[in-house]
Amino acid sequence: MGFKRVLIANRGEIALRIMRALRDMGIEAAIIHGREDRLSLPVRMSDVAYANYKDNPLDSYLDIESVVAAAKELECDAVHPGYGFLAENAKFVKRLEEEGITFIGPSADVITLLGDKIEARAAMEAAGLPTAKGSSEPISSADVARQLADEIGYPVIIKAAAGGGGIGMQIVEEASEFESALKLCQSRAKSAFGDDRVFVEKYIMGAQHVEFQVLADGKNAIHFGERFCSIQRRHQKLVEEGPWLTDEKRAEIGALVCAGAESVGYKGLATFEFLRDANGDFYFLEVNPRVQVEHTVTELITGHNLVELGIRVAQGEDLPLAQEDIKWRGHAIQCRLNAEDTVNFVPSPGRLWDCHFPSGFGIRCDTHAHPGYEMPGCFDSLLAKLLTWGEDRESAVRRMRSALDETIIEGVEHLIPLHRRIMDEEDFINGDITIKYIDEHPELLF
Repeated sequence: MGFKRVLIANRGEIALRIMRALRDMGIEAAIIHGREDRLSLPVRMSDVAYANYKDNPLDSYLDIESVVAAAKELECDAVHPGYGFLAENAKFVKRLEEEGITFIGPSADVITLLGDKIEARAAMEAAGLPTAKGSSEPISSADVARQLADEIGYPVIIKAAAGGGGIGMQIVEEASEFESALKLCQSRAKSAFGDDRVFVEKYIMGAQHVEFQVLADGKNAIHFGERFCSIQRRHQKLVEEGPWLTDEKRAEIGALVCAGAESVGYKGLATFEFLRDANGDFYFLEVNPRVQVEHTVTELITGHNLVELGIRVAQGEDLPLAQEDIKWRGHAIQCRLNAEDTVNFVPSPGRLWDCHFPSGFGIRCDTHAHPGYEMPGCFDSLLAKLLTWGEDRESAVRRMRSALDETIIEGVEHLIPLHRRIMDEEDFINGDITIKYIDEHPELLF
């Protein structure tokens, strides 16, 4: 039995994206919103809007009991969390389960497992995925960390077990640095995640960031190939594209990620993230148990509506596709048009006095922005996702240059000038890109 009404527990462009998928499926779209979003496009375009005003704007989307109460009052069959906010909160999933409301995503147990980087690493290693050498349990002593580093070789990296987004990570290049680096990582992990457990693993030099898109129904899994996401600032992605690998390597890693998803009984959309070293070897990083910001790249090159597929398996449907049904065509690039300055990446909230986004063959723009829109300063700075598709990478890049030139955003600072410079930069054009790309090209920021 399909859903009749789904509550979107999110805002901005992803809320619109989910709403459009629900409409395609004939499902009513309800949305919860804070005071800052009361005039936003997702709220205005929803079938039902639920005002959830809080003194702290974030609590409008993070207060579990408020969201559950809204879903009950609006008689929703399910809740779609999008990304961020409660998308990876196991307590939220359990509360929905207690109320008989479906969470569009994996189970609470799977979210808990994958949210613990140590446990997730062990589970994926058992499923056959390659991992970097490192600790299999939390490290609390600098002496133990030094001993481990001596075994696996410097440099190493200290990571938060409950972390994400690069928060607290510390690179250690020699034994004398461990004492302070360990304390700093533990402190930041405790502050950000309420959990000071950390672990140590080999730091991959000259790495590229490659991720695989997976869909599973709790029993079986298929993959939709890879996305290349190495152009980042503060471990947050700026440019994503795909495909990137040979057919042979895609099939090899794709089979591994499907095995990993099946081993934990995964249900829904998932992204398996890897670092790829200079030799082309892959090392598992983490699983993001939700729809990704950059799912759009995969939709352009495969022609499949990933958000709709995630909703369908949440309804209890089996996978509607087999692996051999997935084909890749052409090349797609996405630029995140954040409302930030291009030097320090500081958010730039304010009113959009004018904006225009391009269209035409091979161009897609996912945005909630419009002239007069008030960009809040309390939420993520993502204003729009601009994508281009071409028969090959060269044509996709050319189209992106034109699309960026056509885009108009007035009233806030934004990253269009940075993206435009990246599209002309020689290493980018040649595909000579690692996760240090922005650091290695400071001239792009000015």
